Amino acid sequence: MKKAIFGGTFDPIHIGHIHIAYEALYSLNLDKILFMPAGNPPNKLNKQITDAKIRYALVNKAIEYENNFEISDYEINKRENSYTFETIELFSKLQSNTEWYFLIGADSLMDLDNWKNVERILNSCRLVVYNRAGFELEKILKQKKYLENKFHNKITFLDMPIIDISSTSIRKSIKEGRNINYLLPKGVDNIVEKLQLYK
Repeated sequence: MKKAIFGGTFDPIHIGHIHIAYEALYSLNLDKILFMPAGNPPNKLNKQITDAKIRYALVNKAIEYENNFEISDYEINKRENSYTFETIELFSKLQSNTEWYFLIGADSLMDLDNWKNVERILNSCRLVVYNRAGFELEKILKQKKYLENKFHNKITFLDMPIIDISSTSIRKSIKEGRNINYLLPKGVDNIVEKLQLYK
């Protein structure tokens, strides 16, 4: 079994996230993508984030009819900060017959040196980085090579078409009263509207 953990605040989840998940699924020949909504990410402690249970509900709705997608509430149920190395090591232990991958964007790759216990992350899974709008391919590959040499581990680069959508821009558009339903997976727009999120 080959699975990838796809972590993020997903505030809200949008079609760009689904696009990334499918690209990883097909390109890496994976069996499942495990969406992992973040609980208390250390890198976003000073930012206002929508309640974890609501973000979980949004992701759950987005993937409810997707056979290759799963969701975990592990990180949102943690009271303390969520660190990637702890999550990956736990799931590697719980599902020892699974080959684990971990998906991150180019923005996270640039900051990876500042993450806690990077070596343990790279030893517990195969790290996969996908390109994002605003990041030059040359810089991504240079950082990838630097980290591979530093930690003596391979990082997989997923070169895929970029859908330039961000949760930040969606929240801004909602606040401005624009229609964003076409940017959200089916059913997610109904929850956002019902709960009056991001108004």
